[in-house]
Amino acid sequence: MSGKYATETLQANESGIARAAAILRAGGLVAVPTETVYGLAARADSEDAVGRIYEAKGRPSFNPLIVHVPTIERAERLAVFRAKARRLAQEHWPGPLTLVLPRREDAGLAASVTAGLPTLALRMPDHPVMSALLEAVDFPLAAPSANRSGFISPTSAQHVLASLDGRIDAVIDGGASQAGLESTILAVRDDGSVDQLRPGPVKVARRNSTSGFAGIEAPGQLASHYAPGKPLRLNAGDHADDEFMIGFGDIAGDCTLSGAGDLEEAASRLYACLHLGAASDKPRMAVASIPDRDIGKAINDRLRRAAKPPD
Repeated sequence: MSGKYATETLQANESGIARAAAILRAGGLVAVPTETVYGLAARADSEDAVGRIYEAKGRPSFNPLIVHVPTIERAERLAVFRAKARRLAQEHWPGPLTLVLPRREDAGLAASVTAGLPTLALRMPDHPVMSALLEAVDFPLAAPSANRSGFISPTSAQHVLASLDGRIDAVIDGGASQAGLESTILAVRDDGSVDQLRPGPVKVARRNSTSGFAGIEAPGQLASHYAPGKPLRLNAGDHADDEFMIGFGDIAGDCTLSGAGDLEEAASRLYACLHLGAASDKPRMAVASIPDRDIGKAINDRLRRAAKPPD
């Protein structure tokens, strides 16, 4: 893909999904709503199509992609599911859980999907639009977040267009994402142990606390990520006049994650508030302290990465 061209906005209905499926069959890129964030979908069996994802996002080639499937049976054609992995899939799919598993040699996927790794990240999303799209095509979809690499993830079609307008073929406008944070990522090892590679909406008990792999093996592991393009101060009890304040609980702000102190609401609003702060005329941002429990751990993970300057 080179140069800019018109990005279509499609409705989240039968005709919009049919149009999106046609674009994907031809090797194009479509941003699609999921229950977590909007994903930038391309057919995962085409090296050219997957290459367009990396080009449109400016994504480093060493950062692998998540592949989305409509059923566990379709997932088992792509990766090796041992007993532990199958139980996790049966308990949490469809839903915001990504499993990193050994890739099958005959998976038929583009090599760049896995960034040269022997493993594959798989998810079965729980969103009517993405689910319908997966059923409308006969190939799996690679779909990282639909934004420029390293920047704030999108939870609306407007967020997608602010970052990728003219760089992708289409976006399906399905309204705001419900969960608002990317999926939990678990790597299931050969011995049945489980490592959490990225915290998210799904909490799984009795997991290992350290990773068995030294490098990047899933999205969301880069130290600097989800960045608003401005300095971001964490755990702020107040703010300066030149700071856009993101509040929580008793601490109000220019945008408040949850006045009631509800962590689920805060997760769903996090990226929307970061987008508002990035677009404001204030040169700096601050965010109130978030309790580091339950999905608050995932919120704080994203905020720490958003606050770290890029290397």
